[in-house]
Amino acid sequence: QVQLVESGGGLVQPGGSLRLSCVASGISFSIYDLAWYRQAPGKQRESVAFIPSGGSTNYADSVKGRFTISRDNAKNTVYLQMNSLKPEDTAVYYCNAQHTWSYWGQGTQVTVSA
Repeated sequence: QVQLVESGGGLVQPGGSLRLSCVASGISFSIYDLAWYRQAPGKQRESVAFIPSGGSTNYADSVKGRFTISRDNAKNTVYLQMNSLKPEDTAVYYCNAQHTWSYWGQGTQVTVSA
């Protein structure tokens, strides 16, 4: 049984920081490519950060320099450190694990507002 569980979302003021976590079970975590996606109301889901099993990372232009994706294979966990948050970052954030098949978490709400 595969499960991805996000946590760490919440309400934060513009300029603030938040750290999201996603814990996976039921997969060989170290061989999976991992990503964070987000979906704002009325918008399509978009990829914001990517970290493959090999370790390289890339980011959407909108978050580059502010967000950092990392993984701890020993803990079966992928993180998204979000700094300098903007109202435009408000969305439900989802983690994704991809190998032969793709798996998704349930999402965690991030709201950036004064």
